[in-house]
Amino acid sequence: MKKQTILFSVLGLTILVCILGLANARKTEDTFTILTEKVLETTKDGDIIFQSSQSPQCEAIRIATNSKFSHCGIIYIINGKQYVYEAVQPVKLTLLKDWISGGEGQKYVVKRLKNASQVLTSATIKKMKAYGQQFNKKDYDLYFEWSDSKIYCSELVWKIYKNGAGIELCPLEKLKHFNLKDPKVRAVLKERYGNNIPLNEDVVAPSQIAGSAVLETVIDTY
Repeated sequence: MKKQTILFSVLGLTILVCILGLANARKTEDTFTILTEKVLETTKDGDIIFQSSQSPQCEAIRIATNSKFSHCGIIYIINGKQYVYEAVQPVKLTLLKDWISGGEGQKYVVKRLKNASQVLTSATIKKMKAYGQQFNKKDYDLYFEWSDSKIYCSELVWKIYKNGAGIELCPLEKLKHFNLKDPKVRAVLKERYGNNIPLNEDVVAPSQIAGSAVLETVIDTY
């Protein structure tokens, strides 16, 4: 009888844990659904979205730029659906909800040009998309070079705004001006460049665009 009581207690506890786990999972899923619906309702063509993810490179970018962001892209609305045009491997369009779910903690920030309603006309957006099309399916630039042969995420966003809309989101910066002394940053640099780090290379980081004076925050889930 005692063994049966213990067995039923353990079984009951196991069931309770499973129920609580399912409840928490549903709560997390419901929260993600609400946030996704919010961003789908709020975002516009040309908005810029930021997030971070877990990888040695992403962590190094956050440390080097003193920012919570390591990745960004441009939101495009195509046939009524929201996508993120992003430089990964390779450059591609990703459904917005999938892009959000791939970020660390599914957190993100959406920013918009302060005078977007006047400046980002349908004709301008069309020019931006047409200019950015040349990068579609190009390789991700692991070396962060300021060229068009390969491209990285914030470079893609910056160039589309600059050459497609005539808007400079932020000044470029030299690589040497970032925090390169941290061991994790140095390890990534060593792996990529060996002893030939291009300290004078022009670069633009997600943090620079996120801090742009010409942008305003539309959504912040952090």
